[in-house]
Amino acid sequence: MSRSAARYVHYGVTAPIRLAGTVVALVASVVLLALPSVERKVPAVPVPAGQAWPSAQRASLSPTLADGSAYEPSLFLDANTSVGSALKGKSLRLVVRRTDGSVRTVRELAQKDYPSFPAVAAAGDALVWVERTNRSPAALWTAGLRDGKPRRITGDVGDLQSDSSETDLVLADGQVHWTAAGPSGTTLVRSVAENGGPVSTRTVDGDWKLSVWPWLVNGVTAAAGTSEMRNLSTGEVRKPPRGERGEMQCDPDWCRVTRLDQDGTAIDLLRADGSERRTIGDSNSAAVLTDPAPLGKFTILGGIDQNAQLTNHVQLIAYEFGTRRSVVISPDAFDVGYRAGVIWWSAGNDNDFVRHALDLRTVGDAPQ
Repeated sequence: MSRSAARYVHYGVTAPIRLAGTVVALVASVVLLALPSVERKVPAVPVPAGQAWPSAQRASLSPTLADGSAYEPSLFLDANTSVGSALKGKSLRLVVRRTDGSVRTVRELAQKDYPSFPAVAAAGDALVWVERTNRSPAALWTAGLRDGKPRRITGDVGDLQSDSSETDLVLADGQVHWTAAGPSGTTLVRSVAENGGPVSTRTVDGDWKLSVWPWLVNGVTAAAGTSEMRNLSTGEVRKPPRGERGEMQCDPDWCRVTRLDQDGTAIDLLRADGSERRTIGDSNSAAVLTDPAPLGKFTILGGIDQNAQLTNHVQLIAYEFGTRRSVVISPDAFDVGYRAGVIWWSAGNDNDFVRHALDLRTVGDAPQ
C-alpha cells in the first residue's frame, strides 16, 4: 500500500487525487473526433513561480506537528494556517494549525470507532465539517476558528457525495450546502442553517455536484463529464458545447476538456459558452485537480514523464487564464490538494518529505 493510500485509511481524510489512475482514466475515456477551431499552440516553456509571482505568499511546513503526530491538512486558511487531522494515541483529532506553530484541537474522536472527516469548509470565523464513525451516521458540526466549542448542526446528512473538490461543502447565505446520493438516478441537494435547524432537501434527477454557488453541475460519474449546469436560485440552465467526445469538467464560467488528438492526449480550456478555446496541455500533461478553474483564473496541471505513473510525482504547473502562460509551482510534487484559493503539495520522498503551500489569492490580478 502506498503512503497516500495508507493515509486515507488511517487519517480519515479525503485522499489526494492519484495521478496514475487519473491519466489512465482520461486516456480510456476520450475518442478522437474532428475539433472546432481552437488555438492549438501549447503555451511556451513554463516560467518558475518565483519569477512569475515574486510577492505571492508561500510556506514550507513539516508533515508532523510539534508532538510528532503525522498531520494531514484538509484545507488552508492562508499559506501558513491550516485545518486538518492528526492521530494522537488512540484518538483522531481535527485541529487548527496556526502560523506560529501552535495547534488547537477542535474535535477528538476515538480511533477504535474508525472516525473520519470527509469534508471540511470554512468561511469567516466559522469552521464546518462532516464527521463519520462506524458507530453513527454522518453528522455536520461547526466551531469558531479562533475559539469556541464544537457543536453539532445536524445528524441528518445522508450519503454525502464527495469528489475531493472544494465544493463538497459550501457555506453561503448563512447556510451549509452539500449533495447526497438519492434514490436511484437522483441527487439530493441539501441545506441547513449554520446555527442548526431543519434540513431542506431538493431532489434532482441525474448525477450532480455543487459548483460555484448557487450552481450545480452534472456528469460527476459520466465518462464525458459535464453536459449541463443549473442555477439553484434562478433556474437558469447552461450547456457547454460538445464538439467532441472527451472528459469535460466545468464550472459556470470555464470548462477544461481532456481529449485525444493525433499526437496523443491534449487539454483544452474554453469558456462555458464555447468561446476563447485554447490548448493548454499536451500528452505530457494531465489535470491534477477536480476543480477546473480555481479562483476563475487558473487551471492546475501536472507535467508527467515515464516515471509519473510509478512515483505519482509531477511537475506542478498553473496555467494563467489572463496571461496565457504556464507557471511552474513545483518541479517535483505529489499529494496535491486545493481549497479556497490555497494549493498545497508535498516534495521529497515517502520517508522524508516537506509539505508546501501557496496562496493563489496573493498572486495578483492579471488581465482576463
